[in-house]
Amino acid sequence: MAGPDAPAPPWLREERSEIAAERILDAAAELFVRRGVATTGMAEVAKAAGCSRATLYRYFDNRRSLHLAFVHREARRLGEQLSTQVADITDPRRRVVEATLGAVRAVRRTPTLAAWFGLGDAGIASELAGTSEVIEVLGTAFLADAGLGDHAEVSRRARWLVRVIVSLLTVPGADEADERAMIEQFLVPVLLAPPA
Repeated sequence: MAGPDAPAPPWLREERSEIAAERILDAAAELFVRRGVATTGMAEVAKAAGCSRATLYRYFDNRRSLHLAFVHREARRLGEQLSTQVADITDPRRRVVEATLGAVRAVRRTPTLAAWFGLGDAGIASELAGTSEVIEVLGTAFLADAGLGDHAEVSRRARWLVRVIVSLLTVPGADEADERAMIEQFLVPVLLAPPA
């Protein structure tokens, strides 16, 4: 047994807290791809991360908080990537089309994101997307400078944009051209309509 002056184990050091949480989320990501989101348990995540269940629960209170932390982390990463891709697009209509298609493309080609939209897991993704402030903020960023009124109106439209993206991921169009046509014909006119 270590004495009172012994250094804290790596999992407990304050400066390692963020690294430890990232390690847990990385381990969870691998399991989500291999086993599915809904069927991955906390004990499996702890084992894959190389920590005890008690340590895992210090970072994430329950499976829902683990899922939410994972979704927030990935949404931030995806948001940064998409913001860079559409940064030079000044036309709000084109920016919404390219950001929406870019989000769908990125999720589909990234196994750790695509896992959330498989059979049995899409419900979890839909529920988290609808309650995630991080995801809403990302949607809001793509609607910036579109002249949509106050923050509440932009936020409401951003939540709807996220729902459309989730819908395309769970019920895809025939191909990307079909999805582009639907976004241009149905999403953009409503999403960017002047506030009533």
